[in-house]
Amino acid sequence: MKVVLATHNAHKVAEFQQIVAATRPDLEIVAYDGPEPVEDGVTFAENALIKARAAAHHTGLVALADDSGICVDVLGGSPGVFSAYWAGQKKDAAANLELLLDQLHDIADPHRTAHFNSTIAMVVPNGREHVVVGNWPGRLAREASGGGGFGYDPIFIPDGQLEGEERTVGDFSDAEKQAQSHRARAFAELVPLLAGL
Repeated sequence: MKVVLATHNAHKVAEFQQIVAATRPDLEIVAYDGPEPVEDGVTFAENALIKARAAAHHTGLVALADDSGICVDVLGGSPGVFSAYWAGQKKDAAANLELLLDQLHDIADPHRTAHFNSTIAMVVPNGREHVVVGNWPGRLAREASGGGGFGYDPIFIPDGQLEGEERTVGDFSDAEKQAQSHRARAFAELVPLLAGL
């Protein structure tokens, strides 16, 4: 069964294809090539639904859309839905990361807690809609590490590592990331809904 992923972000498409291959190899995730809707929602769920509705309407396929970001506790949950634009409208991942590190420069380690949020909307062309959420708790490093991942991955240290380990997601292999990421957690919530299609 073909499912369209409502994004023009090649990193997200590749990540979803890896997650789906591990859990639902019968699904084929195809990239969305249609018009990009204006994401003017103020929550992850609103933006995910905007994207999924547009992709389902454009393609006639079941559409999935992920809206995700990093939520920093000491910043009241920001950048949150503004994660991709934190340093401005250019969507410059390096500038976003640098600005966030600068804002947290004087914040002590115990107060650098954060989580990645992935909110996935599924829209079926017949009008059915579902929204699921996956959170990945952790904290922020003081400097970027590792060459893997994208976005804020190089500064995010997930909870649950062995004592003494301080690896960021940028230090993780693709397989390690896909096994525990916020998107993998959200997709696990989606699997029963996909089975009913």
